[in-house]
Amino acid sequence: MVRRGRECSVAEALEVVGERWSLLALREIMLGERRFNQIAENTGASRDILAARLRKLVDAGVLEKVQYDAHPPRHEYHPTEAGRALQPILLGLMAWGDKYVHQGEPPTLWRHACGEVLEPATVCAHCGEPANAPSLRPIRLGAVHA
Repeated sequence: MVRRGRECSVAEALEVVGERWSLLALREIMLGERRFNQIAENTGASRDILAARLRKLVDAGVLEKVQYDAHPPRHEYHPTEAGRALQPILLGLMAWGDKYVHQGEPPTLWRHACGEVLEPATVCAHCGEPANAPSLRPIRLGAVHA
């Protein structure tokens, strides 16, 4: 595959998870749903599209397919380490949608272990300060390919 534009991990990540049904399937799996029928019902995805997206996430190492019944063979989908690492991304996307897209009260809330409702924030792992536009500057950019 010939890439055009800037070499970028965002673009590469979007090749794996940047499709609506993939993200909604991951949402359901992060909410604890593991079985195909429940994921299909809760996302509204057609069965063939959902099957293709789940297969792609398994092939990419984001999910693992675990058999839970032999006759007939039935499987569940479990997040791998790479899949679990997407949870902060999904929480950030949810918070953005709650603030800038959704009208009214947020449809889903998470409680943090501290007891409070979670308000996701991206902070620097070294100093704990917010990582936002005024505090960030690139120090290396991917090459641009024509």
